[in-house]
Amino acid sequence: QVQLVESGGGLVQAGGSLRLSCTASGIIFSINAMGWYRQAPGKQRELVATITSGGDTNYVDSVKGRFAISRDNAKNTVYLRMSSLKPEDTAVYYCNADVKTIGYSGLRNYWGQGTQVTVSS
Repeated sequence: QVQLVESGGGLVQAGGSLRLSCTASGIIFSINAMGWYRQAPGKQRELVATITSGGDTNYVDSVKGRFAISRDNAKNTVYLRMSSLKPEDTAVYYCNADVKTIGYSGLRNYWGQGTQVTVSS
């Protein structure tokens, strides 16, 4: 019904930057909160940043001042601009969204397939 497709991951040196994108497609009526999570090897998935449909943002402390989340509601797309990257930012980054689909009154939560970000020291 709804697919989230991420792009923009890759290999970057410490101190570098990357921008992740995630676009939602399908029978979408509206999208509430969107966010980015990450999972490093051997660790639990953690919240990185979220953004509401109105643009309110929230970040995990470890990325504050370095990462910026934004969205384009017309394109059903959320972005994560990552700067001053550190080796400990290495993880698979997942997009997440709360979506109201056409013909269904409630919200459903969807995940993307993930994109690898590797930061070398």
